[in-house]
Amino acid sequence: MSYFVDKDGYYGKFGGAFIPELLYPNVKELEGNYLKILASESFKKEFKDLLDNYVGRPTPLYLAKRLSEKYGATIYLKREDLCHTGAHKVNNTIGQILVAKHLGKKRIIAETGAGQHGVATATVCALMDLECIVFMGEVDIKRQAPNVARMKMLGAKVVPATSGSKTLKDATNEAIRDWIGNPEDTYYLIGSVVGPHPYPDMVARLQSIISKEIKEQLLVQTGNENPDMIIACVGGGSNAAGAFYHYLDEESVDLIAVEAAGLGVYSGKSAATSQLGEVGVLHGSKTILMQDEYGQVIEPYSISAGLDYPGIGPLHAYLHESDRAKFMNATDQEALDAAYELTKIEGIIPALESAHALAVLPKMKFEKNQVVVINLSGRGDKDLETYITNLKDE
Repeated sequence: MSYFVDKDGYYGKFGGAFIPELLYPNVKELEGNYLKILASESFKKEFKDLLDNYVGRPTPLYLAKRLSEKYGATIYLKREDLCHTGAHKVNNTIGQILVAKHLGKKRIIAETGAGQHGVATATVCALMDLECIVFMGEVDIKRQAPNVARMKMLGAKVVPATSGSKTLKDATNEAIRDWIGNPEDTYYLIGSVVGPHPYPDMVARLQSIISKEIKEQLLVQTGNENPDMIIACVGGGSNAAGAFYHYLDEESVDLIAVEAAGLGVYSGKSAATSQLGEVGVLHGSKTILMQDEYGQVIEPYSISAGLDYPGIGPLHAYLHESDRAKFMNATDQEALDAAYELTKIEGIIPALESAHALAVLPKMKFEKNQVVVINLSGRGDKDLETYITNLKDE
């Protein structure tokens, strides 16, 4: 069984390109060129140089000794929070901005939820002197104000999405509408492993630097490049795709994907797609998504702006259906508790998204010598207002 995309853009029955006719030329142009661009020596040289000298890679693989002692395993944190811009998102935006340049595009659009992808897109557009428009839900603009300020300072135009739940799904809808209206000069820089083929595969390939480094770093630190388990949070799923990528065929490595349960999986305020979703089409690909009996998208909810998406990427849908990955979930409160715990015992404030991955540790039983890698996908300064609001005096 292969867990990688096939020649038609599918992971099993998930994937494909379900797009309006007006976008067909754009998507076909990208599909016909992305692999050649990624394989070219000029791309590889510039991509590596920017990752090393601009982003700050490789990011550390940190042995969290006190966390390990508490949970009875050997727990490493892959420190994507230390990337320039504060999250893994910049790995993807660096790669895609180079692809856009190769295709001769001058105008860049993007969607963002937590704002990290928006900041990363605005950053690379400033670096490359390209026009940048970021669509962001009105709700997310309010709860992620520091990142909105960063985007504007970087020269991006931030456009509020005022329909639906006014969050990530709606920002994506607005970005697609813009792309339909400006098909010639515009490149849509998608932030996760979602959307029509080839985006899920391209984003996964660009983020796979995470698992490539994990292999190299574990070999040095433990003598074995394979951990027993990798844990990552999943909304659309780009950080998880990057952390899992080079281990997809390593069946001895358990893959744990953690979704946002919000106020509880069955509370009506949740984003636990794998538990609540069914097969359908969302934002250009066939995947698993939360929908009602009429096929209308159910509004997701999470305290974390980066995880309140009503679907998962087609790769993750396939990993779930094939049981290659185990899908778990964490509530808002569990994520908050995990964030406070990591902050107090390791001195690291994680993003709320990453805190969901940490939140499953109390739910698991580890053997003493088990090696566990948690992808710490982002830093928590963007979430400080939420953390402070919910912090209980002890």
